Amino acid sequence: MKKISEAPFVKEMCAVTANMYRLGWDERNGGNISLLLDENEVAEYLDPDNVIRTIPTGFNAKELIGKSFIVTGTGKYFKNVETDPENNLGIIRIAKDGTTAELLWGYSDGGKFTSELPAHLMSHISRLSVDPQNRVIIHSHPTNTLAMNYVHELDERKFTHTLWEMCTECIVVFPDGIGILPWMLCGTNSIGEATAQKMKEFRLVVWGMHGIYGAGKNLDEAFGLIETVEKAAQIFMLTAHLPRVNTIKDEELKELAEFFGVKYRKDFLDL
Repeated sequence: MKKISEAPFVKEMCAVTANMYRLGWDERNGGNISLLLDENEVAEYLDPDNVIRTIPTGFNAKELIGKSFIVTGTGKYFKNVETDPENNLGIIRIAKDGTTAELLWGYSDGGKFTSELPAHLMSHISRLSVDPQNRVIIHSHPTNTLAMNYVHELDERKFTHTLWEMCTECIVVFPDGIGILPWMLCGTNSIGEATAQKMKEFRLVVWGMHGIYGAGKNLDEAFGLIETVEKAAQIFMLTAHLPRVNTIKDEELKELAEFFGVKYRKDFLDL
């Protein structure tokens, strides 16, 4: 059996968490990631019959029974994942009852998965129902995206439109726009349910005055979505107090989307 430390999904999680911490998106233990794993790939590194312990999830994820995920741990700092993945990450499998996670590897200090796991699982269920290739959920606190929450209307159409205007690539990268939730108490099933509902329509969901959720086919795609939003938000924050001399017009946004063949939210233009 191969060494789990050499598994591509472990190495990717280490690289992504280190990068997100370096960028200032995940201070302290802020933020969390879950990646749906391929069963055959996991079997190359772990014995699927060797369950270390079981942990209640606080949510009935019956649609995900038998599925395995690598998930960041609760209270864990992203800066430490790269040097100690076995303590800061865990590989879990949703048990037959749907409400229990079977720990196959990780959380070596006796810890467990992020407190936002129910929200992640709910979002996985939603995204898989829309696109079976979506395997990643990332929650993060990007600085400029969060700052923009305080000075821009939290209206999905207006928020998305503003970001599309900031960078030529935006409407191409997230043509489906951005969903927005008002401030809600984090760590609850209520915010998880609200996020999952938005995830049926959007791959990106802003948690008002808190952060953002992003979904994708792999870690690169989910990270890249958030990265693009954050760059656009940074440009907005750098220019919001200045007179706007130039902008990307709606006609040009349409031209972009049509040239690159993306299905964009037409109702998010011509506001």
